[in-house]
Amino acid sequence: MRELTTPAIEMKGIWFSYERTPILENISFTLKQGDFLGMIGPNGGGKTTLLKLLLGILKPDRGLIRVLGEEPHRARRRVGYVPQNTDANNTFPVSVMDVVLMGRLAITRMGKNFSSKDRPMVEEALRKVGMWNRKNTQIGKLSGGQRQRVLIARALVAEPEILFLDEPTAKVDPEFESNIYDFLKELNQRATIMTITHDVGVISRYVKSVACVNRTLIYHEEAQITNEMLEMAYECPVDLIAHGIPHRVLPHHEHH
Repeated sequence: MRELTTPAIEMKGIWFSYERTPILENISFTLKQGDFLGMIGPNGGGKTTLLKLLLGILKPDRGLIRVLGEEPHRARRRVGYVPQNTDANNTFPVSVMDVVLMGRLAITRMGKNFSSKDRPMVEEALRKVGMWNRKNTQIGKLSGGQRQRVLIARALVAEPEILFLDEPTAKVDPEFESNIYDFLKELNQRATIMTITHDVGVISRYVKSVACVNRTLIYHEEAQITNEMLEMAYECPVDLIAHGIPHRVLPHHEHH
């Protein structure tokens, strides 16, 4: 691992468009290693696009991106990614166990067999996400929420220095949602985490910093959602009232 003084993420003056349609405009922010960032914003606001830029899947029209001090495509082996869409290639005849083992390929030298610690790590990850009892099940026979759990396990076994998650609990039951965020909080002791979420309650309970993305970006270095962020994200007035635990109150308003 690089020195902790090296930022986990640096974005300077990032612009990105799809076929001349602006998606992100002049994005600049720095995230320190060891942070747990929650990202909110409306659908279509550019959150997933921003993740893909950080992963090196997309390239910005202009601006500079560094992940752990490297260009995104060079840092890929040091990051984990859990996508929102779990339906891709779900007809491929591969077991849950094999899917998670693939996560070890990121740190296993090509042409080498898996090491003696790979399978125990896979078992531990599958137990943490409650899927060990389905280890021999074909991935395509699982529900969307179960596939999401498997993809989280696959990302974890790669021992990433940064873990990116795109709405990791969108298809899972509420009990598992709480369990996975408890586990992510534990994982945050040794990895930087950046997650997209629509659950504002997650922000107050788990994350250390917040970003709101809707073409532009507002970043707050504390787990505090401001009215400016929420109005930018959801385009309606929101008040925050604290009684030990943050609450959200939506005054009566017209939303067009």
